[in-house]
Amino acid sequence: MTRTSQLLYPQREPAPTRPAATVLLLRDTAQGIEVLMTRRSMTASFAPGAYVFPGGGIDATDAAAHAQSTRRASQSDLHLTQAIAAIRESFEELGVLLARHADGSYASTADIAALDRQAPFAAQCQARGLTLAGDQVFVLAHWVTDRDLSRRFDVPFLVARMPEGQSPVADEAEQFEPVWVRPAEALARHQAGNFFIIFPTIRTLERLQHYADVDAVLRACASELPLWTSCPRAGLLGGKEARYMEHEAPYGELTLTCPDGQIVHALDWQTAQPVALLKNLRRLTAPNPGMMTGPGTNSYIVGDADSGYIVIDPGPDDAGHIQRLYAATGGRIAAIVCTHSHPDHSPGARPLQALCANRPPILGLPSAATARADAQFTPDRVLSNKELLTITSKGLEHTLKVIFTPGHAANHLCLLLLEDGLLFSGDHILNGSTTVISPPDGEMSAYLDSLDALNAACDEHQVDFILPAHGYALGAAQQAIAQLKAHRLKREAKVAAAMQASPDGTLDDWLALVYEDTPRQLWPVARRSLQAHVDRILLMQGAD
Repeated sequence: MTRTSQLLYPQREPAPTRPAATVLLLRDTAQGIEVLMTRRSMTASFAPGAYVFPGGGIDATDAAAHAQSTRRASQSDLHLTQAIAAIRESFEELGVLLARHADGSYASTADIAALDRQAPFAAQCQARGLTLAGDQVFVLAHWVTDRDLSRRFDVPFLVARMPEGQSPVADEAEQFEPVWVRPAEALARHQAGNFFIIFPTIRTLERLQHYADVDAVLRACASELPLWTSCPRAGLLGGKEARYMEHEAPYGELTLTCPDGQIVHALDWQTAQPVALLKNLRRLTAPNPGMMTGPGTNSYIVGDADSGYIVIDPGPDDAGHIQRLYAATGGRIAAIVCTHSHPDHSPGARPLQALCANRPPILGLPSAATARADAQFTPDRVLSNKELLTITSKGLEHTLKVIFTPGHAANHLCLLLLEDGLLFSGDHILNGSTTVISPPDGEMSAYLDSLDALNAACDEHQVDFILPAHGYALGAAQQAIAQLKAHRLKREAKVAAAMQASPDGTLDDWLALVYEDTPRQLWPVARRSLQAHVDRILLMQGAD
């Protein structure tokens, strides 16, 4: 785990969360699903003026009302309490009542008019012979308010079908202007600047817009598990706040740099100066963006002024980038390590070495005979698997452990920063894309075996973060590795199916079947990984 002494900013405890519940009331129309939304008061303490779904805090009366509600056999006590809270809040805020008479009919407008929104809710329903329809409320998602906010909630986003014959009427105190709106329309209006909605609402509407009807939404929620769970994080992009969910590329980097949720880390890609990730870790991105390199090749600088520095992947032979690496380290480089020999990773090593008075050694693995002509590399010293590279600063150590990881390239290696639980993954693991396995220097079985080795190393050394050679830092390291391996095996299953369906087909025939979900402009690159999968399948068939 990352040493707190290496974090860039003093940490503070995020505000505690309060239990709450929100409900999306849905109806079908000829144009598609519509959801009921309402505008919050401009004086509200949370999201003033925003259009929201009805909801609010959970209180003790909600848990006490279980006997007055129907429930599904699979519905937990917690989910029933949340459903009752959502039913109560939708009544208090909008006069919509998810409750039934003994004959199964929903509450009528007359029933609703006879109830006092300010009086105890469940008791009034009971007195009128109404049973709460908790069994008709389903869990869609689970949101936890961002760590940077002063008021935070732990809130399920629930869904229910709007009762027929009822019309929403806002309480004109907390909520105003109820409106039925299609998710895509709400998003468009927000983009145009006349329908303010906050981040969780935006992300929920983005997913909701893909469902054909209310039944489809309710079917998706049948498992009783949220379709997604998120506590977003925010950084600065173009000088403005930008928020992200766990599956989005910047999330891991924000977790690394600002674990407590402070909005201080800039996410803009730039090549002029290094970006600090920890006190002992900086990233300088080379000015070589492209289809294969993303925003550019990340060179990492490990260490501090007292310890000296280890530079990982000095990048292409770009004079400006090399000079900036030298300036960032003051020339006090103890070693230069190349994760592999590809031309966007290793050519900068010799020019950077030449700038340093101490001529630091260039470390790595020599390129194999299978390497391309533009990927030839010979280190000053060949590293050993599991070798430790250590630099020390006033008793503070920074130790890099070498892990051999052939697959993307025959001479690929990764590095673990042991004291801080970080994995420098080179091109073996990327953020936002999968790496290319290009035979003969790349080999798919070796790649998958190396993923297993990295997973074991992350487990042994409590590694939380992955620092790729392209893209932002990744969090949840072992989960990321597992997802990457599952993706590769799923793709391989498609390759095997294509080969079986068209045994006389060519590589290009199979390419169209296997990578139909990939933009055609990427097919020439995907063809290389396809070849690697085919080679592996044929090898396994031969072994059988």
